[in-house]
Amino acid sequence: MANAQQQENMLLTEHFSWPPISLIDDIINTINEVLYRCTDTFATGIANAPPHLLGFADRYAAENRKPDRDEDGNDVYPDAALEIEEGVLKLETLMENAVDKNFDKLEIWTLRNVLCLPRGEEELARWVRLGHYEGVEALPKDVEGTWTPEKLYTLRRKLVETQKLNAALLAEKRRNEATIEQLRALFTPAASPMKRESTSPGRSAAQNGGAFAFLTHAEGAKQLGVSPLPQSGAANAPSNGAAPLTTHTSFTASQLPYLRQLLANLRPHLASTALPTKSESGSDGTSRERKLYLESQSKRILEKRGVDTKEGVEGAVEGAKVRAEEVRGLEGIVEALGRGNSTSKHGGEAMDTS
Repeated sequence: MANAQQQENMLLTEHFSWPPISLIDDIINTINEVLYRCTDTFATGIANAPPHLLGFADRYAAENRKPDRDEDGNDVYPDAALEIEEGVLKLETLMENAVDKNFDKLEIWTLRNVLCLPRGEEELARWVRLGHYEGVEALPKDVEGTWTPEKLYTLRRKLVETQKLNAALLAEKRRNEATIEQLRALFTPAASPMKRESTSPGRSAAQNGGAFAFLTHAEGAKQLGVSPLPQSGAANAPSNGAAPLTTHTSFTASQLPYLRQLLANLRPHLASTALPTKSESGSDGTSRERKLYLESQSKRILEKRGVDTKEGVEGAVEGAKVRAEEVRGLEGIVEALGRGNSTSKHGGEAMDTS
């Protein structure tokens, strides 16, 4: 059985959803990261500084030592890099010891005075009930022994899946609320009626509010008794029951089964009843329209070929324009020729008889 300190740690861990000691560890780790960045920056600055500025020239002069020279003639101190590295390591160790000493005190003080239960009462953790345990009854003692690890694991998995489902439902609820707000905006007019109206109907509809605001805010909607849609809050909802538009829609939907029944009863009669054919209904009108269409198309084709159709198309020759006077003149010549032939024929017969 866990002792009082372990029960307290378990209770605080369940309450915070993270162990109390993890907060102190995160603080110490953050401070150590800052410390290491500082020492790295310090080591880079010291390594780039000239050795004579760090006192190596004075040291060599006090020890009567001569530094080496490079190709450019500059003084070189071989042991400078080693001493700089050792000095940085000693400084880092000193700062780590200071951080460990002071933050150990912070850890002890925080765990004893902040992240803990009130002191003075022994085993207080056994009597504390967290908020998510409200309404949960403890199992009887005779039933506690029947729970096996397999049953506990199954219940734990059910709890996890229930939490996932709850999160998914909450997300779906938020998405539905956002969609409802977008749809509600389509039925909401503009809040600034003083804004200048546009000459274009499409632009004026976009500027003056939602695309379907006229369904609930126009004069026709007021005459039908259609009230505006309520806002998001429940306080703006209508208190006089269903709106007229809802009533009309419900009545129309309730009549659909009866209309389907009438349609089902009429189908057998439609199959057996003879419908009027085209020849019986409107045959004269159809033939007349066809005749007019053919005449108009024929006239158009003849006009394209040079035939004058204003006074008829008698004697029309393809590729030439023939007038009515010309046709009548040709007919007169033909008649005259016919009379001349008949006269000469009769005169010859008279001479033969004489």
